[in-house]
Formats: sequence, C-alpha cells, structure tokens
Amino acid sequence: MKKLLLATTTLVAFAVGAQAADLGVPRSPVAAAVVAPAFNWTGFYVGGSIGYWTSAMDVRDPVVGAATSGRPNPNGVKIGAHIGYLNQFANNFVLGIEGDLSWLGGASRNGAIAGFPGQFWRARGSYDASLRGIAGVAADRALIYVTGGLALADFQGCGLVGVGTPCVAGTTFGGVRAGWTVGAGVAYAITQNVSVRGEYLYADYGSKTSAMPANPSGLGRVQASTHTVRLGLSYHFSTGPSAVVARY
Repeated sequence: MKKLLLATTTLVAFAVGAQAADLGVPRSPVAAAVVAPAFNWTGFYVGGSIGYWTSAMDVRDPVVGAATSGRPNPNGVKIGAHIGYLNQFANNFVLGIEGDLSWLGGASRNGAIAGFPGQFWRARGSYDASLRGIAGVAADRALIYVTGGLALADFQGCGLVGVGTPCVAGTTFGGVRAGWTVGAGVAYAITQNVSVRGEYLYADYGSKTSAMPANPSGLGRVQASTHTVRLGLSYHFSTGPSAVVARY
C-alpha cells in the first residue's frame, strides 16, 4: 500500500510540473495573411496631353509631277484632351477604346517648289483627332499597350511667289483629311484615380487631289503623314473591382 501511494504521488508531481512548464513558455503567433488590393484598370477616364508633332508633306501638281514638288513639313507643339474606357480581364490583359482631339500649334512652314525657283508651297496644321482601340498588358499599376484606329486632321496651305508674300490666287488647299494611326505607350497609376503616360503615334493621311486653278493642270495633290510623341495625365472615375494579393 505504501509503495502504491508513493508511485501515485510521484506521477501527480510530474504531471503538475509539466503543466507549469507549458504555462511558462508563450506560444508563437501564427502568421496571418494580409490582403492588399491590386490596381485594376477597368473604368472610364478623361485627361489631357502635351507633346510635339512633325509631318512629312508633299504638295505637287499630279500631272507635272516631281517638277512641282514642295515639302513644307509643318511641325510644333501639340495640346489635346482624351476620353476613354478600359476593361481589365483574365488577371492582366486590358482592352479599351479612346478618342482624342488636339490643337496643332505649329507655325506655317514653307517648302521650295523644285521646278520653280523662288516659289514655295506653304502649309500648317490646325488640329487632329483620332478614335483608337487599345490592347495591353497590366502589371499592377503599370500598363504597356499598343493602339490604332481612325485618324483625322485639318491641314491648310497655298502656293507663294517669294517668302512672306500673300497666297497666290487659286493655289489654296485645305480641309479635314481622314487616315489611319498606330502607336504604343506606357501608363502608370500614381494613385487609385490618377495615371500618367508616355505615348508615340504615327498617322498616315494618304494623298488627296483638289482643285488648284493656278497650277499648270488646274489640280493639286497633297500627301501627308505625322509623327507624335506626347505625355498625358488621366483621371479614372472607377478602377473597377480590385483583385487581392496575399502577403505574409
């Protein structure tokens, strides 16, 4: 009986000691997941841009040809506004549409007429616009994209006999030109509703023939294309439902 009582007392003492040891060692906290929202490009946006544009313009009599060719090539500052919508899907693919309208602030430029010494074609750009599709890949707040679609521009010009002289009657050309445009850009969201971007666009307006009574054939042909580089700032009304990223 004494041996049984001694054994029981010893087991109880060991059990109490083990529980006390457990109470003295704090348990390590389990790492908890922190859920952080990732930027999503879905939504409408509006904004403005400023940049620089150059042109390649060839004005000539289509019958006489190169003998009447002049290249005034206007260029200058470009200031505009844009509006668009983007949709981000399948995690990081983005599709959208955008329209823009820009004022072409370049002064008039003269191009000497090859076959007529002392005579020039003069041209300037008034405005341009485009309606383009956008396709890109997003990496959280960064978006790399390509774009392309319809382009419109208004170029004005005329023939001159001597620099700084008035337009020769019957040589004036101008009006809205339709063409196509392609380009690419990079955008970055600096806040949930504001993004900045850099963009390059090439536009081709083809060749258009119009009446120029003073030309030898009574016609004039104007061929034009432009290059644009610009920086833009956009305000996003909604960036859509955010995805979640787990951080530990």
